[in-house]
Amino acid sequence: MVITRENLDFYLRDLQTPLGKIINLSIVVLVMLSSGIFVAQTYLIPQSISFVLNIVDILIINIFAVEYLLRLWSAENRIQYIFSFYSIIDLIAILPFFMGIIDMSYIRLLRWFRILRLIRYVDRKFLFGHITTEDGAIFTRILFTLFAIIFVYSGLIYQVEHPVNPQVFTTFVDAMYFSIVTMTTVGFGDVTPVSQIGRLLTVLMILTGIALIPWQVGDLIKRIVKTANEVETICPGCGLDFHDEDAKFCKICGTKLS
Repeated sequence: MVITRENLDFYLRDLQTPLGKIINLSIVVLVMLSSGIFVAQTYLIPQSISFVLNIVDILIINIFAVEYLLRLWSAENRIQYIFSFYSIIDLIAILPFFMGIIDMSYIRLLRWFRILRLIRYVDRKFLFGHITTEDGAIFTRILFTLFAIIFVYSGLIYQVEHPVNPQVFTTFVDAMYFSIVTMTTVGFGDVTPVSQIGRLLTVLMILTGIALIPWQVGDLIKRIVKTANEVETICPGCGLDFHDEDAKFCKICGTKLS
C-alpha cells in the first residue's frame, strides 16, 4: 500500500481503526515510559541500569522527533499546524534533548512537560474508552489535568533544587510531596526551596493552586449535582445515556424520549 500524505495524516490522528489505535497507543506507551524514566533517574540506581535507561530515552526522543516531522509533512496547512497547541507541546517534548546537545542544559527543564502530550488522547476519550458519559469524561479530564500539573511542577522543582539542596529534595517523591503541599496551600514548612528559581516556582505553584484547584473542584461538584438530578434514559437518536428526570426530548438532538 502506498502511503500518501492524506493517509499518513489520517492514521496519525485516527483513534478508531486498528492501525490508528496501534500507532497512537504506541505513542501513549512511549510518553508514559519516558516520564517513568525521568522519575527513575531521580533515585540512586546502578550505573548499568542508568545507562540502559539513557539509551531507551534517546531512542524514544528520536521516535518523537520522527513523529513530529511526519505530522508536519502530512499536515494540510503546515504553518497552522506549527503554531497549533498540540504542535507546541510536541516541540516542547523533543527540543530539550536536541538543545542540550549544544550545551543549553537549562532548557532540559522542559522535558518534564512531555507528559502533556497525553492531553490529545484524554480529550478524545482514547485512554479511557469505557467512559461513555459526558460527566465521566469531564471527571477524568479534571483528574488528569491535576495530575499533569503536579507532575510537571514536581519535575521542575526537583530539577532546580536538587543540585543546590540535595538533602531536602532527594528524589522525585520529595518534590511531589512539596508540590502537593504547596498547591493545596497547606504549607507545613518542613521542605523549603533555597534557590531563586525554586522560590519563583513555589509562588507559581501557590497561584496555580489558588486559581485552579477550587475551579476544578467546583466544576466537579456542579457536575455531580447535575448528574444526581438525571436518570438513565437512552436517546434513540444519538444514544445519550442520561437526561433530566422530567425531560421529554433529548437535550442534544431533540429526539422524543420514550
